[in-house]
Amino acid sequence: MNIEQKINQLRDELRQHNYNYYVLDSPTITDYEFDILLKELQELEANHPEFHDANSPTLRVGGEITKNFQTIVHEHRMYSLDNSYSKEDLLDWETRIKKLVDGDIQYICELKYDGASISLTYENGSLLRAVTRGDGFQGDDVTANVKTIKSVPLKLKGDYPPKFDIRGEIVLPWEGFNKMNEERVEIGEEPYRNPRNTASGSLKLQDSAEVAKRPLLCLLYNLAGNKLPVETQLSSLEKAREWGFRVPTEAKLSNSIEEVLDYINYWDVHRHDLPYETDGVVIKVNNLHYQEELGYTAKAPRWAMAYKFKAEQVSTKLNSISYQVGRTGAITPVANLEPVELAGTTVKRASLHNADQIEKLDIRVGDQVYVEKGGEIIPKIIAVDLNKRPANSEPTKYITQCPECETGLVRKEGEAQHYCPNYNGCQPQIIGRIQHFISRKAMDIEGLGGETVALLVNEGLIHNYSDLYELTKEQVIPLERMAEKSADNLIKGINLSKQIPFERVLYALGIRYVGETVAKKLVKHYKSIDVLALATEDDLVNVDEIGEKIAESVLEFFSSEQNRIIIERLRNFGVQLEISAEKLANQTEKLKGSTFVVSGVFETISRNELKKLIEDNGGKVASSISSKTSYIVAGENMGPSKRAKATTLNIPIISEQEFLKMIS
Repeated sequence: MNIEQKINQLRDELRQHNYNYYVLDSPTITDYEFDILLKELQELEANHPEFHDANSPTLRVGGEITKNFQTIVHEHRMYSLDNSYSKEDLLDWETRIKKLVDGDIQYICELKYDGASISLTYENGSLLRAVTRGDGFQGDDVTANVKTIKSVPLKLKGDYPPKFDIRGEIVLPWEGFNKMNEERVEIGEEPYRNPRNTASGSLKLQDSAEVAKRPLLCLLYNLAGNKLPVETQLSSLEKAREWGFRVPTEAKLSNSIEEVLDYINYWDVHRHDLPYETDGVVIKVNNLHYQEELGYTAKAPRWAMAYKFKAEQVSTKLNSISYQVGRTGAITPVANLEPVELAGTTVKRASLHNADQIEKLDIRVGDQVYVEKGGEIIPKIIAVDLNKRPANSEPTKYITQCPECETGLVRKEGEAQHYCPNYNGCQPQIIGRIQHFISRKAMDIEGLGGETVALLVNEGLIHNYSDLYELTKEQVIPLERMAEKSADNLIKGINLSKQIPFERVLYALGIRYVGETVAKKLVKHYKSIDVLALATEDDLVNVDEIGEKIAESVLEFFSSEQNRIIIERLRNFGVQLEISAEKLANQTEKLKGSTFVVSGVFETISRNELKKLIEDNGGKVASSISSKTSYIVAGENMGPSKRAKATTLNIPIISEQEFLKMIS
């Protein structure tokens, strides 16, 4: 056996022992024997660098330093999940999905793990990269740190696809968390607050050797990719397990919502017996073909629902109420509380939402209030202990003037929130709008964060987001915590943002009610900001999914002379204010006025590509058949009830080839 063969044999042997220990929980050798093999491999690799392997078991000890985590766009978007808290929520969800798919529906119930979401990409059986969830569209490359987690396979086994993503959660089990805290207390340092935050923070440590010291665990549960060799969620879990991933065994197939509720009730009690934190149950439609049929909303898959276990509640004193001003001028009352421990964190503040909520609960300063974490994330006050109310208690009077600029507040009919109308003169609104402009989903300006924006405004260097494009390196270097390199990065990031496409620029402008989805609809319809600026209310409400409230907000934005000046400045600086010629060339009006329902499995193009072609050619994609449906594009396995409904309504059913001829 030559040196290269010996190195590869040791690597394979160590990978198998790693798998036995960290995935199967069934070691076949002692720690000492493992260390002897590892040391032998380390010596051979050191003496023969020509046989270097980026996924060698010896690299799990870490040592790589990452100062700046590169931003990576997810090839397959990481969606969030809709939440439910009752049987009624689940039954409503079931009713919705049964309207959209044919046949009996089975569900997979899985525990919802409380850690840091991760996406692992494998190519030819080797770990290519590990990326945090980020905003779902893009995240941070934390490959060096994730490689140190022993339950993450660096090389796969069996019949894995050539390339795919697998999603999961990196958690810190209770035993390891408690041990870490004991060690911190011994050396006189503050203990960590909770396992979830500690796991999340571990992924962004600069030294991977420090990450290697932490007993992190990677639990995986979802495959993403093209033409994967699985047809159900259950089989995808089984396959992932065969390939070498640590896939929890608690998942269960259920045939009804009643069986789902039995699973929820069982784990609501027994979750405390698990070695790591869970905060609910995720219910998924088992059939992956049905998942494709159901598709996604703008934020979440229609085929999955998270059931959150009842939130922990605590009682504490309300010391005062303060008021915050958002970027749209919306006023949010905030409860300042006597600090109290809740779900692993110290809670000092909670949102009171609006004046109606304060009045409904009759919340007063000095009250003893009950606080819980909504979805175990954002603290909220749910009730007042009236038995402990002080005798001299006074009802809360909602403020009538902006706490920042003292402008009189307004409240439109039918709206819950009060607003400060001082759009151009209220500092928090100005800062908030610029912070929104630079955010990831908007202009995504690297090197510029929210705190720096506030500094730039407070120093008088910028007054609106168009001023960013006039900033110089010399102006920003004197700012707090700003070195020469960070100043270079900031100016570079601002210049690169000029390449951001129009739909994201429109979203970045911060027009009230114009979120990501609405911005895309408006851009698709109007093609340029000049045409949009001239639209009337009647024009706007005739655009797909644009209502009166959005139309009024758009008109109000463009009626402002200052906004028009800002847009003109953005144009002069080179910001994209119309659809690019390349994108425009791929769009037609051939399908204008036609609504399509896509159903079945397709041969030549994917379902998502098909939907994009419909929209690029002026058509609309609907999720269910109705009298307004113009065509059904049908692939293999189209459900019989959909076919029957189409026949009853005399809706033409066309193949993917016939559809492609329509747009050719």
